[in-house]
Amino acid sequence: MTERPAEIYLNGRFLPPQQGQISVMDRGFLFGDGVYEVIPCYSGRLFRLEEHLRRLDNSLHAIRMRNPLERDEWRAILKRLISQLPGADQSIYLQVTRGSSGQRDHAIPAGIAPTVFVMTQPALYPDPTTLATGIKAITLADNRWLRCDIKAITLLANVLLRSEALDQGAGEAILIRDGQATEGAASNLFIVQAGELLTPPKSDRLLPGITRDLVLELAHQHGLPCREQEISEAMLDSADEIWVTSSTKEVTPVVELNGRRVGNGTPGPFYTRMAACYGEYKALLQAGRIQS
Repeated sequence: MTERPAEIYLNGRFLPPQQGQISVMDRGFLFGDGVYEVIPCYSGRLFRLEEHLRRLDNSLHAIRMRNPLERDEWRAILKRLISQLPGADQSIYLQVTRGSSGQRDHAIPAGIAPTVFVMTQPALYPDPTTLATGIKAITLADNRWLRCDIKAITLLANVLLRSEALDQGAGEAILIRDGQATEGAASNLFIVQAGELLTPPKSDRLLPGITRDLVLELAHQHGLPCREQEISEAMLDSADEIWVTSSTKEVTPVVELNGRRVGNGTPGPFYTRMAACYGEYKALLQAGRIQS
């Protein structure tokens, strides 16, 4: 079994995880006032790093913060952390909070230093059996806040929704708001209907997923008909195929929704084609033929 890394990064220092400390007055701790990213790393090569850092910029801008580090600084930090597991598949977590002003006050304080935390750990990507057989999902009301496009650390609603899915024996909850399917509790959503791949357009109702965007790129490159379109609950119920995508789920087929089979109850032909395209992309990344 792969050992866990010995170091994390916290506010300019590399140190053992047990030595990492932040103030109890940190606004991330008190208010969830911060954002995060999860970046896959395949065989020591970062997956779409620029796209992840660009999304980090967007999330920080949305909460009225500047990125505290330059691109080269982020790359140097990530390079050192992933070198602890040379050649291994990893999952990198980075978080930026507004920091501490020394007191609890809802108003955003001026001139305080942000808290920057980064760690890596062995990856838990979907196993081949899960991808070959698919997962079960349920639908739940999307009761989250109205800025789901910000990758905020305030994830309590997502935690509860995902836990409800697991309690019902499902691997994911697909969320419904005003009669429209938005995304999963921790994933983006795709369906196949009438020979076309569909995914909800970007909006403040869903996270602009990096894997989501790659799936659309690969579909265009390989001639799979696809487009962005609102997906009604009725469309979801009658879909020929359903997929969920994320940095950790990659592209995972849903074969049962609310106790009913999706299609014939097995991963469909569109998924089989996309899985091959996605696997080819990963192989090129691992071989260094695609720049992160």
